[in-house]
Amino acid sequence: MTASSSPSSATPSPSRLALYLSLIRWDRPAGWLLLLWPTLSALWVAKGGFPGWHLLIVFTLGTILMRSAGCCVNDVADRGFDRHVKRTANRPVTSGAVSVREALALGAVLALLSFGLALTTNGLTILWSFGALAVTLFYPYAKRLLSMPQAVLGVAFSFGIPMAFTAQGVPLSPLVGWLVLSNLLWVLAYDTEYAMVDRDDDLKIGMKTSAITLGRWDVAAVTAFYGLSLLIWGLVLRERVPAVFLGGGLLLALAQVGWHVGLIRNRSRDGCFKAFRANHWLGVTLFASLLLAGWLA
Repeated sequence: MTASSSPSSATPSPSRLALYLSLIRWDRPAGWLLLLWPTLSALWVAKGGFPGWHLLIVFTLGTILMRSAGCCVNDVADRGFDRHVKRTANRPVTSGAVSVREALALGAVLALLSFGLALTTNGLTILWSFGALAVTLFYPYAKRLLSMPQAVLGVAFSFGIPMAFTAQGVPLSPLVGWLVLSNLLWVLAYDTEYAMVDRDDDLKIGMKTSAITLGRWDVAAVTAFYGLSLLIWGLVLRERVPAVFLGGGLLLALAQVGWHVGLIRNRSRDGCFKAFRANHWLGVTLFASLLLAGWLA
């Protein structure tokens, strides 16, 4: 067999679809699940039970679409930094496999599709969607400006909560504010775990993160963020959710927090990343307690 006729050993290039799916983290759903569970929980709290198929579909698809659009914007904004970070060096935009123009175009299409879903709700919810988009666009640059950019992510990941209330015509009240604060504290906890994975690389390139800002207090702060988040959740829902379901959900969530603290206490990359990726189970635990309460109470 001649050299020209021998099978090529080169690895085939991924298709455009595969690259786009990689860009929006389709193979790593933890990101949109972290956004989905508190949003669905807010839908259930606002309604006092099942919110109906229309809103369930709108908020589920909208969450996935906006998270995916945010990944496109984030990777374009961070492409100069990501090449210096072990975990992100091979992202499609950073590696040049997907152009900046392609990534922004894909992000715009996804955001427009999400906005189309918002148009099926009501005027106030549509107005809130503009705020959600603005914070999504600002977040990648917060990492250059703020010592705790994770707080901005917490705001971005909490917009679904007031929108869940307005979409059902429920007036915004202090309850909504407390739910937002509980979720923001949870985001601070898990995104600090995420930042702990890249701390060494981020220090070299001058990126600002909560893991760097908190320094040796990072594990204690993460523990406190989790604890305060669950405390607020329990206090604001104690009169809305039967104690057996609310308490059961909180106990299971606290057990997970203990496991997370064990994973991150040595600050290893693998332990911190494993803890971050497992956070959606905490979210689904709290949502499941609301779901069961609606079915069985």
